Amino acid sequence: MTVSKAKAEWKGNLREGAGRIAFGTGLYEGPYGFKTRTEGGRNETTPEELIAAAHAACFSMALSGQLTRNNTPPAVINTEASVRLKVDAAGLAIDRINLVTRAKVPGIDAAKFLELAETAKKGCPVSKALAAVDIHLDAALET
Repeated sequence: MTVSKAKAEWKGNLREGAGRIAFGTGLYEGPYGFKTRTEGGRNETTPEELIAAAHAACFSMALSGQLTRNNTPPAVINTEASVRLKVDAAGLAIDRINLVTRAKVPGIDAAKFLELAETAKKGCPVSKALAAVDIHLDAALET
Protein backbone atom coordinates (compact mmCIF):
# COMPACT_ATOMS: atom_id res chain seq x y z
CA MET A 1 0.00 0.00 0.00
CA THR A 2 1.19 3.51 -0.77
CA VAL A 3 -0.02 6.83 0.57
CA SER A 4 0.32 10.09 -1.33
CA LYS A 5 0.25 13.37 0.53
CA ALA A 6 -0.20 17.05 -0.16
CA LYS A 7 -0.56 20.07 2.08
CA ALA A 8 -2.74 23.13 1.67
CA GLU A 9 -2.83 26.39 3.59
CA TRP A 10 -5.54 29.02 3.26
CA LYS A 11 -5.38 32.58 4.59
CA GLY A 12 -8.30 34.95 4.70
CA ASN A 13 -11.91 34.82 3.67
CA LEU A 14 -13.19 32.69 0.82
CA ARG A 15 -13.50 35.30 -1.92
CA GLU A 16 -10.40 37.42 -1.24
CA GLY A 17 -8.18 34.93 0.54
CA ALA A 18 -5.25 33.02 -0.90
CA GLY A 19 -3.78 29.60 -0.54
CA ARG A 20 -0.64 27.60 -1.17
CA ILE A 21 -0.49 23.93 -1.94
CA ALA A 22 2.50 21.60 -1.84
CA PHE A 23 2.91 18.03 -2.99
CA GLY A 24 4.45 15.63 -0.48
CA THR A 25 7.15 14.74 -3.01
CA GLY A 26 8.27 18.35 -3.20
CA LEU A 27 7.75 18.36 -6.97
CA TYR A 28 5.21 21.19 -6.85
CA GLU A 29 4.45 24.07 -4.57
CA GLY A 30 2.34 27.02 -5.60
CA PRO A 31 -0.69 29.21 -5.12
CA TYR A 32 -4.34 28.26 -5.43
CA GLY A 33 -7.42 30.40 -5.12
CA PHE A 34 -11.17 30.73 -5.20
CA LYS A 35 -11.50 33.46 -7.84
CA THR A 36 -9.67 31.32 -10.39
CA ARG A 37 -12.27 28.59 -9.82
CA THR A 38 -15.16 30.83 -10.79
CA GLU A 39 -13.61 33.60 -12.89
CA GLY A 40 -10.45 32.07 -14.38
CA GLY A 41 -7.48 34.03 -15.59
CA ARG A 42 -5.27 34.11 -12.51
CA ASN A 43 -1.79 32.75 -12.10
CA GLU A 44 -2.72 30.00 -9.64
CA THR A 45 -4.11 26.50 -9.70
CA THR A 46 -7.46 25.18 -8.52
CA PRO A 47 -8.64 21.93 -6.98
CA GLU A 48 -10.34 21.14 -10.30
CA GLU A 49 -7.09 21.58 -12.24
CA LEU A 50 -5.34 19.24 -9.82
CA ILE A 51 -8.13 16.68 -10.29
CA ALA A 52 -7.80 17.05 -14.07
CA ALA A 53 -4.06 16.41 -13.92
CA ALA A 54 -4.52 13.39 -11.67
CA HIS A 55 -7.26 11.94 -13.87
CA ALA A 56 -5.35 12.44 -17.13
CA ALA A 57 -2.25 10.79 -15.68
CA CYS A 58 -4.11 7.91 -14.05
CA PHE A 59 -6.20 7.16 -17.14
CA SER A 60 -3.12 7.22 -19.40
CA MET A 61 -1.37 4.70 -17.15
CA ALA A 62 -4.50 2.51 -16.95
CA LEU A 63 -4.83 2.54 -20.74
CA SER A 64 -1.15 1.68 -21.15
CA GLY A 65 -1.70 -1.29 -18.85
CA GLN A 66 -4.72 -2.48 -20.83
CA LEU A 67 -2.87 -2.13 -24.13
CA THR A 68 0.22 -3.90 -22.79
CA ARG A 69 -1.86 -6.82 -21.49
CA ASN A 70 -3.37 -7.01 -24.99
CA ASN A 71 0.19 -7.42 -26.39
CA THR A 72 -0.15 -4.06 -28.18
CA PRO A 73 1.88 -1.69 -26.00
CA PRO A 74 1.47 1.97 -26.90
CA ALA A 75 4.14 4.11 -28.47
CA VAL A 76 2.53 7.18 -26.89
CA ILE A 77 -0.71 8.16 -25.15
CA ASN A 78 -1.78 11.80 -24.80
CA THR A 79 -4.74 12.51 -22.55
CA GLU A 80 -6.37 15.81 -21.66
CA ALA A 81 -8.90 15.96 -18.83
CA SER A 82 -11.34 18.84 -18.44
CA VAL A 83 -13.12 19.13 -15.11
CA ARG A 84 -16.30 21.22 -15.23
CA LEU A 85 -17.26 23.16 -12.12
CA LYS A 86 -20.93 24.06 -12.05
CA VAL A 87 -21.80 27.24 -10.18
CA ASP A 88 -25.44 27.82 -9.31
CA ALA A 89 -27.75 28.72 -6.44
CA ALA A 90 -27.02 25.38 -4.78
CA GLY A 91 -23.30 26.14 -4.70
CA LEU A 92 -20.34 24.61 -6.48
CA ALA A 93 -20.25 21.09 -7.89
CA ILE A 94 -18.06 19.12 -10.26
CA ASP A 95 -20.64 17.72 -12.65
CA ARG A 96 -18.65 16.47 -15.66
CA ILE A 97 -15.19 15.34 -16.65
CA ASN A 98 -14.17 15.01 -20.28
CA LEU A 99 -11.24 12.73 -21.07
CA VAL A 100 -9.82 13.16 -24.57
CA THR A 101 -7.11 10.68 -25.42
CA ARG A 102 -5.13 10.12 -28.58
CA ALA A 103 -2.66 7.28 -28.87
CA LYS A 104 -0.23 5.70 -31.26
CA VAL A 105 -0.56 1.96 -30.84
CA PRO A 106 1.00 -0.36 -33.40
CA GLY A 107 -0.93 -3.51 -34.26
CA ILE A 108 -4.39 -2.65 -32.91
CA ASP A 109 -7.63 -1.77 -34.67
CA ALA A 110 -9.90 1.09 -33.65
CA ALA A 111 -12.66 -1.13 -32.21
CA LYS A 112 -10.30 -3.00 -29.88
CA PHE A 113 -8.62 0.25 -28.87
CA LEU A 114 -11.99 1.78 -27.90
CA GLU A 115 -12.91 -1.34 -25.92
CA LEU A 116 -9.66 -1.19 -23.97
CA ALA A 117 -10.00 2.56 -23.45
CA GLU A 118 -13.47 2.07 -21.90
CA THR A 119 -12.09 -0.68 -19.67
CA ALA A 120 -9.25 1.63 -18.61
CA LYS A 121 -11.73 4.41 -17.81
CA LYS A 122 -13.76 2.08 -15.58
CA GLY A 123 -10.69 0.60 -13.89
CA CYS A 124 -8.65 3.75 -13.36
CA PRO A 125 -8.45 4.43 -9.60
CA VAL A 126 -9.17 8.14 -10.09
CA SER A 127 -12.23 7.33 -12.23
CA LYS A 128 -13.42 5.01 -9.47
CA ALA A 129 -12.91 7.73 -6.85
CA LEU A 130 -14.89 10.17 -9.00
CA ALA A 131 -17.71 7.74 -9.82
CA ALA A 132 -20.39 10.26 -8.80
CA VAL A 133 -19.34 12.50 -11.71
CA ASP A 134 -20.36 12.04 -15.36
CA ILE A 135 -17.10 10.99 -17.04
CA HIS A 136 -17.13 11.21 -20.83
CA LEU A 137 -14.40 9.54 -22.92
CA ASP A 138 -13.34 10.56 -26.42
CA ALA A 139 -10.64 8.08 -27.46
CA ALA A 140 -9.05 7.63 -30.86
CA LEU A 141 -5.97 6.21 -32.50
CA GLU A 142 -3.48 8.44 -34.25
CA THR A 143 -1.70 7.26 -37.34
